[in-house]
Amino acid sequence: MRELVLCCPEALAEAWADALLAAGALAVSVEDADGDTEHEQALFGEPGTEPEVQAWRHNRLVALLPDGQDPVQMVAVLDGPDAGGAPAPAIDWSVREVPDEDWVRVTQSQFGPIAVGDRIWIVPSWHREDADLPAAGAADGSVRIELDPGLAFGTGSHPTTHLCLEWLSDHVGGGETVLDYGCGSGILAIAARLLGAARVHAVDIDEQAVLATERNAQANHVQVEAWLPDGLPDGGYRIVVANILSNPLKVLAPMLASRVESGGSLVLSGVLERQAGEVAAAYAPWMALEVWRARDGWVCLTGRKT
Repeated sequence: MRELVLCCPEALAEAWADALLAAGALAVSVEDADGDTEHEQALFGEPGTEPEVQAWRHNRLVALLPDGQDPVQMVAVLDGPDAGGAPAPAIDWSVREVPDEDWVRVTQSQFGPIAVGDRIWIVPSWHREDADLPAAGAADGSVRIELDPGLAFGTGSHPTTHLCLEWLSDHVGGGETVLDYGCGSGILAIAARLLGAARVHAVDIDEQAVLATERNAQANHVQVEAWLPDGLPDGGYRIVVANILSNPLKVLAPMLASRVESGGSLVLSGVLERQAGEVAAAYAPWMALEVWRARDGWVCLTGRKT
């Protein structure tokens, strides 16, 4: 298998990538051609936002070619109005061989078991038989959550996920009712159930997240009931946890606060340290929130409803 590598200006990166995919490329990636040099350019937006620009000043497009595909023909598709009209002879391009790999094994090798605090392990399914990991239901109270990183909804490695897991590990003593709002993979709901919560409900606006939560709960042999927001039954919970982003957390403040029963706890993350004050202010009419713990620029806010 071969890759077509092209140099591309910022203004044409998106159009060229689309044109190459339409012409039969198996995949196209856009890389910073100045990466690992003094001219390297950061390109991010804040969580939940798009970056202001969609490409770098100098870009490297890498197109994976199907077997038998003529790279000259692929470059020729860029000489047209749909791709910006750049003359094909002027395009700087080359072809390189891609070594044969067992891509499943390569992908799996990037994700090992992740320890969260003293009790929780996130274990990819291909590591379930590792002898050096604590067994599920171990006598020391260790909790194993089996999750397939690299599929939908992340790997469980984000600092906000760890903060919420650590809070649950410290505060779920057994018998609680828990709501995981914005459940994604269901990792927080599953952890709460494994830690001893008596009843756990999960909600997400994405139907695929609801299905993923149900599948992951089954894989971990726990019962978690998951719904879209309109399906959530009435009632309060001893613990409500929401790991989303600051703006939706502020919009959801009346609803989330109303779901916490008297004496119960609200746990919020997905919040940058500089956003903590404004999120706490949004919940002030119902309860006082404070930073429980911070990590890598993110915080976990908690409060008790009196």
